[in-house]
Amino acid sequence: MRIERGNASPNLAGRREWIGACVLSIACLIYSMDLSILFLAIPAIVADLDPSASELLWINDIYGFMVAGFLVTMGTLGDRIGRRRVLLIGAAAFGVASALAAFSTTAQQLIASRALLGIAGATIAPSTLSLIVNLFKDEAERNRAIGIWGTAFALGGLIGPLLGGFLLQYFHWGAVFLINIPVMLVLLVVAPILLPEYKSPGGAKLDLLSVLLSLATVLPIIYGFKHMAADGFDLRYLLPIAAGLAVGWLFVNRQKTLPDPLIELKLFALPAFTASLLVNLAGMFFVFGVFLYQNLFLQFVLGLTPLEAALWSVPSSIVFTVMSLQAYRFTNRFGPVRTVLLGLVINAAGMLLMSVAAYSESLFGVLGSTMVIAVGFVPVVLTTTGLIVGAAPPERSGSASAISETSAEFGGALGIALLGSLGTLIYRMLMDGVNIDGLDPAQTAAVRTTIGGAVETAKALDGNLAPAWLEAARQSFSTGFASCCLLAAVTLLVLAACARKIYARANIDEKAVVSAH
Repeated sequence: MRIERGNASPNLAGRREWIGACVLSIACLIYSMDLSILFLAIPAIVADLDPSASELLWINDIYGFMVAGFLVTMGTLGDRIGRRRVLLIGAAAFGVASALAAFSTTAQQLIASRALLGIAGATIAPSTLSLIVNLFKDEAERNRAIGIWGTAFALGGLIGPLLGGFLLQYFHWGAVFLINIPVMLVLLVVAPILLPEYKSPGGAKLDLLSVLLSLATVLPIIYGFKHMAADGFDLRYLLPIAAGLAVGWLFVNRQKTLPDPLIELKLFALPAFTASLLVNLAGMFFVFGVFLYQNLFLQFVLGLTPLEAALWSVPSSIVFTVMSLQAYRFTNRFGPVRTVLLGLVINAAGMLLMSVAAYSESLFGVLGSTMVIAVGFVPVVLTTTGLIVGAAPPERSGSASAISETSAEFGGALGIALLGSLGTLIYRMLMDGVNIDGLDPAQTAAVRTTIGGAVETAKALDGNLAPAWLEAARQSFSTGFASCCLLAAVTLLVLAACARKIYARANIDEKAVVSAH
């Protein structure tokens, strides 16, 4: 692949294209918000619908499962029948499903509505990204547009809980879903005016067996890792992961025999595509895993309330948002490869600082390290996203966008599960030698298993003084946290070295990179 850049472009975008990009980004913001906005509404939903423990789990998880499962199908469908058409169908379905969720009277109805929301949401990420690629022909402008698109995802995760808390203060819990409807209506009105249609010239039909195989690959793997992250390592959760991998083998073999496969395996033969995909996945892996630890660290080690932890995290969230908006400047100035490699090194430095701060149990050290990570992580993820889509031929950019999003989903789930399991293992090993006499067997097991169990057990004991083993538990958790960060730092540096060699074979032109401004 060869990416050319020049000093002048006859295809600079106008007001219509930038307004279109903003509309697409707002749609992404809503999609991202729905991954997190439900969290604060759970107590009200429990009081109103009285779901069982299993139903409550599915109310939380079904949206993310359906998004992950249908991303590839919806991205490829957009290539086949038109990306704008798929986006509009998805927006209409998203609005209808939001209304059904808002007015659900049973837990089962809410689960079904959330499942439909996830399927509709899976149309949004790949369609919006591939449409942005169509809107912006000049690479410098495209980098900036992808940055705005990425900012929407970051803001969605930040705004979701805040907006949800405000709505729940004054309205019924269904309001957290009803806010989706006006945005989807606006998208349905303006998209036909602002957004060009694009579809593959061939227009081949989807292979339904491939769709079923892709679902049977992704859903069990995501299910296994999500439960492993929530409940700790357990051999029974390896069964769905193994089943998903086995079906994945069948899926890949079927793609090799189809004239119009659901996933074009030839994309993985492109060095820029494969290297960018791996870097993107690794970035999500370590950031999601480490940030899970950070939230637990702030509350269980430093003793902050959830609200205090959220407020202390605002500055780093602002850095993430600002970097999303400004990442295109780095890409346009240094070129995509140098941006990715430099970002990986900065990310590794942030992880190393986080390791020292975690071991030292320093609040400001952890928060400062998060900002350093943001400076490296955001340009890497957005630039690799652009490289993934840019490496694919135009008729496959919807599929490439979906592969990118699915990779991010897998990276986050893997990071939370595997790094969480590693930290838990280190915690339990260190706590084995700690004297915790005086507790009953259940309390002993809770203290030795997780930091949360140790903190809750200490709270339940009589007396104002914290038991001596609580400090040991906190230090054991901090050591596990620090070890995961150190592993992340080393791995990211190794990844940077490998990516440098792969990109060198990709023939990406790094010369004459000129900003659009």
